[in-house]
Amino acid sequence: MSSSADRTVFIIDDDPDIRASMRRLLKSVGLRAELFASPQEFLQHKIPEGPSCLVLDMRLPGTNGLEVQRNLIRTGINIPVIFITAHGDIPMTVKAMKSGAVEFLTKPFRDQDLLDAIEQALQRDQAAREHQNEIAELQNRYRSLTAREREVMGLLVCGMQTKQIASKLGTSEITAAVHRGRVMHKMQAGAPAELGRMAEKLKLPAETPS
Repeated sequence: MSSSADRTVFIIDDDPDIRASMRRLLKSVGLRAELFASPQEFLQHKIPEGPSCLVLDMRLPGTNGLEVQRNLIRTGINIPVIFITAHGDIPMTVKAMKSGAVEFLTKPFRDQDLLDAIEQALQRDQAAREHQNEIAELQNRYRSLTAREREVMGLLVCGMQTKQIASKLGTSEITAAVHRGRVMHKMQAGAPAELGRMAEKLKLPAETPS
């Protein structure tokens, strides 16, 4: 679990008083805030490795928060967004939430409402990062398999026993058992069911047993 020091809240708001006020609020609960007056400033900044989220003002000079959110998605910056605005309406809220926003807060909002939304966003980002790391690790394991071992894994996942795998591949049962053992070892799977869950996470095409 990440400590508060590892977690960062980015704030984009053209009002310096609001930015300063949010920084003080976040500091009071041990969270680090980085402030930006414009989306351009934020986009030039490197996002850290730890969990983070973005508090984004909906009304910004020359643009709006929804456009900024779309640009982030287009450029592959997957960061949870919390919108704040003094002039919210239902269609705007719906668009923001459909695009993946965590929360849409209308000014003036309670400090606790903002803190709750930020905590939810940070937890969402933490979970997403853990999932990405898990998938990357599984991909590394899968890449370590030979072509034949990948074939054996596919047959194991679809429920075939060692004897059936040997018949399918035209090899001896002993050879099939060796391949099976190597697959389980390299993928660090304790049972075929666990191997199946790994295959699902990797989105591997299902084998068709015959």
